[in-house]
Amino acid sequence: MQAGPSPSSPYPAPQPPRVVAWLGYGGLVPFVGLAAANLKGVAPAAASQAMLAYGAVILSFVGALHWAFAMVLPGVLESRRNWMYVWSTVPALLAWPALLLEPGVGAVILVAAFAIHYLQDRRLAALASLPAWYLPLRLRLSTVATLCLLAPGLKSAALAGG
Repeated sequence: MQAGPSPSSPYPAPQPPRVVAWLGYGGLVPFVGLAAANLKGVAPAAASQAMLAYGAVILSFVGALHWAFAMVLPGVLESRRNWMYVWSTVPALLAWPALLLEPGVGAVILVAAFAIHYLQDRRLAALASLPAWYLPLRLRLSTVATLCLLAPGLKSAALAGG
């Protein structure tokens, strides 16, 4: 199968449906708000913990998309389909321990997991005919989420450095 939308794709347009865009970008509000609160010194410990928890939930959600794809994509070999089911659980298994560690370490784990999961999304797109907007949207959303997760650590590093 080729990457990109198929002729029968319900979303061949390069832009996501309006509801998908609203939900996706709206899902960044907690990341941006909590990062801003942390950077402004408004309950930074609570903001960091809340952002880690939200990041873990979102990472688990994007992992679950692969379970859904495994269930519905036609023409996928059983071995590949089984791998998709297995992979779909990995983000949650990485997210959970990130919540149990020091916030800076937890944030790095979540950022790495978002990056690795995006690579898995690219593999999936090479295998299946996904909407043209899927990978660009995932990249934008994951980029903002990871920058927000890293913001408190970057601020600390900048303050320590000078």
